[in-house]
Amino acid sequence: MTIGVLKEPQQETRVSLLPEAVAALTKKNISVVVERGAGLGAYAFDADYESAGAVIKDANEVVRSSDIILCIHKPEVSFEENKILIGVYQPLFHPLQMQEWTKQKLTVFSLDMLPRTTRAQSMDILSSQANISGYKAVVLAANMYPRYFPMFMTAAGSIPPAKMLILGAGVAGLQAIATAKRLGAVVEVFDTRPAVKEEVMSLGAKFVEVEGAADPSQAGGYAVEQTEEYKQRQQQRITESLAKADIVITTAQIPGKKAPVLITEEMLKQMRSGSLIIDIAASTGGNTPFTKNNETIDYNGIRIVGSGNLPASMPSDASKVYGKNVSNFLQLITNKEAGLHLNWDDDLVKGSCITHDGEIVNERVKELSAAL
Repeated sequence: MTIGVLKEPQQETRVSLLPEAVAALTKKNISVVVERGAGLGAYAFDADYESAGAVIKDANEVVRSSDIILCIHKPEVSFEENKILIGVYQPLFHPLQMQEWTKQKLTVFSLDMLPRTTRAQSMDILSSQANISGYKAVVLAANMYPRYFPMFMTAAGSIPPAKMLILGAGVAGLQAIATAKRLGAVVEVFDTRPAVKEEVMSLGAKFVEVEGAADPSQAGGYAVEQTEEYKQRQQQRITESLAKADIVITTAQIPGKKAPVLITEEMLKQMRSGSLIIDIAASTGGNTPFTKNNETIDYNGIRIVGSGNLPASMPSDASKVYGKNVSNFLQLITNKEAGLHLNWDDDLVKGSCITHDGEIVNERVKELSAAL
């Protein structure tokens, strides 16, 4: 069996496998071919891949010679039929692309669709990349914020600590809390899930409580839609915290839907001039009405930074943990003889598969596709 690693589109610096992950595969007698220059953005050079046992080829040759093709984003090459593609394709947002891949009879695994179970933790690319996003969001904020994060007492006077509000206490939010506290900020956190209160407080942050949230237990760790009554109470509490905040980090996303607008235009008007918003949810629309992905918008002296792909700003470690997630998933679809084994009785294999044998096989994507 041969696994191919393609170079990502120009704006992406990560790569599906670093040379160390390639070496682990070649030791199992799996052949690996890598597109020329695929790892340059993550400081992995062609010579490093060759030392790990890979063969360097052009993109079309990688596709032609591989059984399984790894590419985080939609590849910019054409495919022959019956290839296997593994990446992060957001199929709930791109059903038309999934339809196109069914016509090519590709078997597509989108790792963002893995069931979020205990067994899937070692393959959970959403968590591994969100951890980086939470850390980098705070570092980015510290770089852009025109004042100190920690409190300083000097002969010239006292500097108060920065006040930070984090919306969403998932993996990204929790890492943001830990990083902000290490830098000396005073942190408040809002989340619709009361169960995360203990984790938030254990990291030294204050949890902003709003009663009456919808039960999130069946949402796989994501945010869920809330009632209008709850949203009104939520907005009131968030507005109160926003008025005091110097920095806001927003992380709320809902699978297959536009990110919820948690900070309205009216709420923005209550914020201090010079405040900063880092919106991690920018790739799915953002948590403010003015967020634009990969852009910084100035709204009445408040900077709104759309940062939907912060892991790409730390490509070496982001690629390392992503590659580990992929390597663990590959163990599910290969056998001890280094051959392909698609076990459709495995809930992780079945749950992450979007297209196979000329059909869309994921039920949620199939429903979206039928509605087009």
